Amino acid sequence: MNWDFRIAFVCVVTAIILTVTAPDGKAVSLYKVEPLWADGAPGAKGDEDGDKPTLTIYLTPREKATGAAVVICPGGGYGHLAMDHEGHKIAQWLNSFGVAGFILKYRHRNSGTGYGHPAPLQDAQRAIRMVRSRAKEWNIDPGRIGILGFSAGGHLASSAGTHFQKRYSEAKDAIDEVSCRPDFMILIYPVISFTEWCAHSGSRRNLLGNNPDKELVENLSNERQVTPETPPTFLVHANNDKGVPPENSIYFYLALRKAKVPAEMHIYEKGGHGFGLGKQNTAESSWPVRCEDWMRGQGLLDKKK
Repeated sequence: MNWDFRIAFVCVVTAIILTVTAPDGKAVSLYKVEPLWADGAPGAKGDEDGDKPTLTIYLTPREKATGAAVVICPGGGYGHLAMDHEGHKIAQWLNSFGVAGFILKYRHRNSGTGYGHPAPLQDAQRAIRMVRSRAKEWNIDPGRIGILGFSAGGHLASSAGTHFQKRYSEAKDAIDEVSCRPDFMILIYPVISFTEWCAHSGSRRNLLGNNPDKELVENLSNERQVTPETPPTFLVHANNDKGVPPENSIYFYLALRKAKVPAEMHIYEKGGHGFGLGKQNTAESSWPVRCEDWMRGQGLLDKKK
């Protein structure tokens, strides 16, 4: 194909739309970016880019769409965001089998003038509410909206799945009245515990500070917050992950089993930390196929009627 890849950024008050020009001269939208709050996020400390959480929206063609959608939380230790290999590539992978992807650019320690708890969780809850509130517009089933997270983004995703009954910001509009409970979770080498020996100290420090309240640390140690209402979960980790040991996933899986929540876990012998979709021809690169199979088994990929 001799596509003319002329990139055009179109700013329309609330959205940035990335387009390419096809051979027939028509502009094809690849994705668009929208702010979570048009008039500013709760607790915003400034007006810089890092003070403005956004969703990058990857929709699938109507004829291919299953109706399922996933909010994606890139990792980065709550100090930065791995937006490429744990964001855009993940949305494109989800699109390949008919799932809409929504990459969450959430606030963190080094965004704007710096944010800790509860800003990231405010952003995650708002993202789920926003997708659910616009389900009809985006051809999505409001009962099949999940959340996926890598590393510290996995902690944020698991927080969204275990703390959805608590509101972390005051309702500002109709979107904030919509449920923020994810219907399923996909956690890839996630940070889970803040209390056990396997806790990732950097993520905990960036999110909660140097001397956090013990009750808050306990509350955000998510393996201790699982209930029968926690969404079904798919977990992936590598046995040789020295940054975030696999016990994070194991403890969460055991908690899910105890609560009788449907769960599936894959621990690969090798892979280390931060492998994203995995390197070609490696064992850990099979997790996307396993995940798609799991989603299909959960009925998440049934065509939207």
